[in-house]
Amino acid sequence: MENLDLMVLTQLLGWRSQGQKALLATVVRTWGSSPRPVGSIMALCETGAVVGSVSGGCIEDDLIYRYRNAPSSANTSAPEHKTHNIPTKSPERVTYGVSADEAHRFGLPCGGTLELVLEFNPDVAALKSLVDMLTNGQMVHRRTDMATGQVTLARAHQPEPLTDDGITLANSFGPEYRMLLIGAGQLTEYLATMALFCGFAVTVCDPREEYRSSWQVAGVTLLSGMPDDVVKAFHVDRRTCVIALTHDPKLDDLALLEALNSDALYVGAIGSRRNDEARRARMIEHFDQTEASLAALRGPIGIFIGSKTPPEIAVSVMAEVLALKNAVTLPRDMQVGPAKEQLEPGSGSAAVCFSLSSRLEV
Repeated sequence: MENLDLMVLTQLLGWRSQGQKALLATVVRTWGSSPRPVGSIMALCETGAVVGSVSGGCIEDDLIYRYRNAPSSANTSAPEHKTHNIPTKSPERVTYGVSADEAHRFGLPCGGTLELVLEFNPDVAALKSLVDMLTNGQMVHRRTDMATGQVTLARAHQPEPLTDDGITLANSFGPEYRMLLIGAGQLTEYLATMALFCGFAVTVCDPREEYRSSWQVAGVTLLSGMPDDVVKAFHVDRRTCVIALTHDPKLDDLALLEALNSDALYVGAIGSRRNDEARRARMIEHFDQTEASLAALRGPIGIFIGSKTPPEIAVSVMAEVLALKNAVTLPRDMQVGPAKEQLEPGSGSAAVCFSLSSRLEV
């Protein structure tokens, strides 16, 4: 599945390139609970077609009603804000959920309010430049002059939070999060499928022909090189996860060491606590590693949900990756190793079970 922001911007570019009127909506501020975070975007075409989202659907419906090209545009008795067409003018702000009635009407959670900036008929050339930069794997800062709607683009080395000072709207757009999976076995197929649905670009590396030949998940880049060479050529960055899933030290170890020497978001390997301990001891003995140099290596990977089957393990691993991506610090007793240690006989397992179940019920 394509990165959602890139999908929205690509579709918006398509509409504008065809001469259709369209708008870009960005969530710039929220109060209380809100269905979508700041920085979320959607695009609306004059035909009523929508891509992306800024809410659970009701706000999108209202924007369609306001701005879809409809015969009722001649109805002068309609309220002023219900224009029924997309105007050519400077960006404007619109706030939803100010009152309890509005919050209920637009499906916002209790107490939730959000503010959007609407950019009307974005410039085709600027859109094309942005889409091209993102497609080529670049991170981009996009700045919109709120008085004129003029957009400026600049390459960036890291994402920055959205800022809106009333004069300029500035937002970061980055390339897709990437996941490099080592090994093309059954667990990899489940994890790749989940990662694709979460918007990651997935690459699978396995030099073993017997595994590659039976691969069944579409939308994945399948490579046959040695994993450590693939990691070297992958240009691993802070939006990249490298996960070893073969249980074979000849394939996993060197690739993991290459990933640990990068800015990778996540580096981990499948295996039991005993296998993880053996891997670390092997790397310290044979590859001059230290406990400190291996601190970023995750294992056993995943969060503790009692997973046994490949799809359950994939859920566990994907949940840990998403928590790290979203800057959520998981409690120690949600990690597989510490949780299993405490669940062993005589280690206070009842307290851990209560702690885990209470968190999962929230």
